[in-house]
Amino acid sequence: MEKSLYEQALEVFRQAAKVMQLDPNIQKFLERPQRTIIVEFPVLMDDGRVEMFVGYRCQHSTALGPAKGGIRYHPNVTLDEVQTLAFWMTWKCSLLNLPYGGGKGGVKVDPSKLSKGELERLSRRFFFEISQFVGPHKDIPAPDVNTNPQVMAWYLDTYSMHVGYTALGVVTGKPVELGGSVGRNEATGRGVAVVAAEACKFLGKDVSKAKVAVQGFGNVGSFSAKILQEEFGAKIVAVSDVSAAYYDPNGIDISDLMAYRDSNKGLIDGYPKAQKIKHEELFELDVDILVPAALENAITEENADKIKAKLIVEGANGPVTPEADKILYSKGVTIIPDILANAGGVTVSYFEWVQDLQSFFWDLDDVRNKLAKMMKAAFAEVAKTKEKYNTDFRTAAYIVAIERVAKAVKLRGIYP
Repeated sequence: MEKSLYEQALEVFRQAAKVMQLDPNIQKFLERPQRTIIVEFPVLMDDGRVEMFVGYRCQHSTALGPAKGGIRYHPNVTLDEVQTLAFWMTWKCSLLNLPYGGGKGGVKVDPSKLSKGELERLSRRFFFEISQFVGPHKDIPAPDVNTNPQVMAWYLDTYSMHVGYTALGVVTGKPVELGGSVGRNEATGRGVAVVAAEACKFLGKDVSKAKVAVQGFGNVGSFSAKILQEEFGAKIVAVSDVSAAYYDPNGIDISDLMAYRDSNKGLIDGYPKAQKIKHEELFELDVDILVPAALENAITEENADKIKAKLIVEGANGPVTPEADKILYSKGVTIIPDILANAGGVTVSYFEWVQDLQSFFWDLDDVRNKLAKMMKAAFAEVAKTKEKYNTDFRTAAYIVAIERVAKAVKLRGIYP
């Protein structure tokens, strides 16, 4: 029987807990999500029908502060997926030293089948259903798969109407005109690029001479590629998305590809300036850095052996299965784990929340500099822990993250 995503996530957690000799009582507590809300709610469709939808919000931990994490709209959203993503958010926030615990939400829906009016009514009703469990000091949602700043604006308005004032801090990833932060859009990709460059330094390689393949060309993949190319001088030789995969040994012009994608319904299929390859071939290319930035479980025991890249930087959440991890580790591949590599998004979400609470907004240079500083500090701490325990980057990142949450739990005690 196939393991659930949550069981896969627990394997990684338990490995780190064992290495660091975590107190078993604290381990028991941290292995379970604190609260999961399941809501079923009606939405009036344009043709007068009422459709029922199911939505989830999971708060895995609030030991360090309010829960934090995105809300996704996808036909395959499950309770298991939402709980796993909330679990990962706890460690990601802790690793970056943010005063948050992990949260995640989702609605089981294919948003491409909804009109704008239906999408708005679904968003507002879902947020109303979970509104007593969220708030600037309780749980702060954000965009995720198929949600965006417009959806966050609807959430903000819905919540604000019920509390009687404009509560800017209730969600992040908002439009800049509504208390959003500059630099949020590129933040996850920028974090991936900064960490990739730090990892190259750690391995004694020059990032400006690196050949890179990026799987996934949504927000994270495209900004990772763009920033690695334009600011770090790396050569992006291959890119794929759900529609197609392209290769050019001389490097693909990422800004040009992004412009093509944006004029082509968000897909790269049909791009004329590079050679089309099969999706699976992207993983097998002779590159220095591979950035899986699509969905979870992209690299499995089926294809791990064919990977030639010596450095994998996880732009997506959980793109490498535990089985694939072992194969790659035995081949001497360095993997920078998702909870470190893609933490740029939640870090700038934190900056946005801080700006909202203070009603004092920063400029783009401030955001970029503070983000780079925090990503580099987190990388350095993980690298130090890796050496201390003589382990891999993933286990080291979990040890750093678990240690902070465990200390908080210990200091707070078990209530009552």
